[in-house]
Amino acid sequence: MRPIYRFATLILPLLASSLIVGCDPDPLRGYFVGQTPRDHYEAALKTAGLAHTALARDWLAAGERALVLATTVESPYQEVGYLDPADPRADAYRLDLRRGERLVARVDAESAEPAQFFVDLFVLSETRETRDPVLLATADTASRTLDYVTRRDGIYLLRIQPELLRGGRYSLSIDVSASLDFPVVGGDTRAIRSGFGAPRDAGRREHHGVDIFAPRGTPVLATSRGRVSWVGTTGLGGNVVWVRDGEMGYALYYAHLDRQAVSRGDVVQPGDTIGFVGNSGNARTTPPHLHFGIYVRGTGPVDPYPFLFRPDEMAPPLFANDRALGDFVRVSRDAVPLHAAPSPRAAAMTELSRHTVLKVLGAAGTWYRVSLPDGAAGFVAARLTELAARPIRFALVEDGSVVRELPLPDATPVDSVDGEVPVHGEFGRFVYVTTPRGRSGWVRVE
Repeated sequence: MRPIYRFATLILPLLASSLIVGCDPDPLRGYFVGQTPRDHYEAALKTAGLAHTALARDWLAAGERALVLATTVESPYQEVGYLDPADPRADAYRLDLRRGERLVARVDAESAEPAQFFVDLFVLSETRETRDPVLLATADTASRTLDYVTRRDGIYLLRIQPELLRGGRYSLSIDVSASLDFPVVGGDTRAIRSGFGAPRDAGRREHHGVDIFAPRGTPVLATSRGRVSWVGTTGLGGNVVWVRDGEMGYALYYAHLDRQAVSRGDVVQPGDTIGFVGNSGNARTTPPHLHFGIYVRGTGPVDPYPFLFRPDEMAPPLFANDRALGDFVRVSRDAVPLHAAPSPRAAAMTELSRHTVLKVLGAAGTWYRVSLPDGAAGFVAARLTELAARPIRFALVEDGSVVRELPLPDATPVDSVDGEVPVHGEFGRFVYVTTPRGRSGWVRVE
């Protein structure tokens, strides 16, 4: 029995007994009062006396390291990934998001054994002293779905990590879309012809909303659940309605209405009619449209566009061979770029020489997300790789040459070889070989 699995047979029953609460098979589900599911799991490790084991320390360190090395992706994004149960690793994804966008991330695990997958969302701090990640939200451990509306522009990190000695394949989907319903019947953001911040009155002021053009009398709709806080007429906005959003607390402003259809104090649901498109107020010289604004307490007006935009593109289907997940491949030609994101337009971080060995961490569209033997990571076009199972040549090495876990002079030895050995790939001055005892590793060659 491998040592790591012998250890698993000892610690998993202890963790299970530490996590049992009544008869609930998933006691962490919905437990978010002061602790995330991952925090609760760490507490269970301590209760079981396992927090100071080397494996537990590696697991904690892997979670922190993943945030530092997060892979940049764009929505919509779909990936099939692999986390080796014997390797306490985590995956993290970096997204640039704007205030008002709704992020929905779902993880579907394909583990052979029941396992918890911790899905956490962070934002990078904007303080001068640090750029440390700040935890914002965590997914329910049963549904593994995270749904979060962003409250400011920023860089967000989504981390996925299974519990100790669990893992396997998982499917990840990331979608970023509108957090509010569109406020004009039959319309979308293509009907916006004047955006937030556009100059007004010869540059003396800025436009504090968006103008959505539609025929006079088109119904204007509530964008979210809320309560009507004011209905009236002003010189600037004409016939207006103010609604206090019931979820985020924003003040939503509907102006230039032909007429209103609600009264102060009314409770509205998404899709309820609150008025009709017109050009009242200072808009009498322009075609009928709705002026829609969003105001945040302590901030003032914010751009409504990210709150309303719903992209119509879909993530590309998976074409890369996902049988390579968790396995080694090698570059099949010279000068293959390692990209920062799964797109030929993404920055090329380096060029890889032919026969460079890569580990496949995930597959997205026609791309592999890979790591190099030195820890660097990125995306490579799957068609420019091949499985590393078949040798590319045989090399003659000195008798007793040490086979190491990594292509480093002081890496852990895993075996030794004599004479001629099959070479499956290369990295720097090392070759990747298979020993007669079936072990794989790296041998330095001159």
